Amino acid sequence: MNFNPEHLSSLRIDANRLWQSLMTLAQIGGTEKGGVCRLALTELDRQGRDLVTSWAREAGMTVTVDQIGNVFMRRAGRQPDLPPIMTGSHIDTQPTGGKFDGNYGVLAGLEVVRCLNDHGIETEAPIEVAFWTNEEGSRFVPVMMGSGVFAGAFSLEHAYQAQDQEGKTVLEELQRIGYVGTEVPGQHPIGAYFETHIEQGPVLEDADVTIGVVSGSLGIRWFDCIVTGMEAHAGPTPMALRQDALQVATHLMQAVVSTAHKYAPHARGTVGMVHVHPNSRNVIPGRVKFSIDLRNNTDAGVEAMADEIKALAQSLQGSTGLRIELTLVSSFPAQPFHPACVEAVSAAAAHLGYSQMPVVSGAGHDAIYTARLAPSGMIFIPCKDGISHNEIEDAKPEHIEAGCNVLLHAMLGQAKVSPPR
Repeated sequence: MNFNPEHLSSLRIDANRLWQSLMTLAQIGGTEKGGVCRLALTELDRQGRDLVTSWAREAGMTVTVDQIGNVFMRRAGRQPDLPPIMTGSHIDTQPTGGKFDGNYGVLAGLEVVRCLNDHGIETEAPIEVAFWTNEEGSRFVPVMMGSGVFAGAFSLEHAYQAQDQEGKTVLEELQRIGYVGTEVPGQHPIGAYFETHIEQGPVLEDADVTIGVVSGSLGIRWFDCIVTGMEAHAGPTPMALRQDALQVATHLMQAVVSTAHKYAPHARGTVGMVHVHPNSRNVIPGRVKFSIDLRNNTDAGVEAMADEIKALAQSLQGSTGLRIELTLVSSFPAQPFHPACVEAVSAAAAHLGYSQMPVVSGAGHDAIYTARLAPSGMIFIPCKDGISHNEIEDAKPEHIEAGCNVLLHAMLGQAKVSPPR
């Protein structure tokens, strides 16, 4: 071996190789606008899976697939019985996806392995790179399907039965592309898990900071709200005698936003979908259905926000006489990441001289599910204008490099470098 342990602190990944790997994978499902459309379990997904696993085998890794199609690529450690130090993400995309969302996390992990190979470095624990099935949820629901089954959030049978718009099931499509493995999901050990990802938001770029040290993910509560009044003619009906569902609904909509401001900085409040009935220019709306998306970095915080909205709904129903129905349709708990993993990311960024700041993840990631099973953490880098799930999604090569270097050193700290034999 040609590696001198004294030089470990100066170890860096091959930035050009990582960038070229990203650009090569992006050609599978590449779009005219420079993005990627590679939906889960399609023929293009099979091609992407085959490419990444071929690269892993070329790097000397063994490949294991579980029954939901999660793929684990393993670089042996000196102590094979130790649980692997794992990294990864996903390679499926949105219909109008970009080159970096998910793909970066998988290929950054592969570059870590290639870097260790280049320098002849052995680790005590194995190193593994995973990519999880159907993280995006754009073809099949639920989202984060592979890691969710792995963590026991829902059953394998439930996932298998999920259908796309053409009626094709997850099981049928996994079989068709040849990625139904034999390993039972969740029986694959994890010593610690790190996921590197573009931020998918504007915070890091706005602060001109290179590394986001992710402390956890936001808790989420989704509600459907229905306000029922009565349709009437817009001309003959006096203002005082109206049962205008839309005007009452707007009070709640504004409260969603104002409540999020009240619980800043990590609160989010969004009304993203509104259906007005009968949606006619000269008819007073008789029924309005809209979505409410509340998020915060603690369950107590998101519940406090929800309680304020519920209280206002009850108050408005009493004062206006209109019926207001508020129904919880989805709930995800806030997920803090393990302090040791968070500190490993921060320490690696400090050692490498990169600017850093603590952040929370407002989006869902596979690390949210792995955190239920093993110490987990995430590394964010900036993306241009905070844009993701869009063909124009972009990231600077120097940030791509920085995030991978942080991943390298964070993982080495957990996997432990072996002295030369």
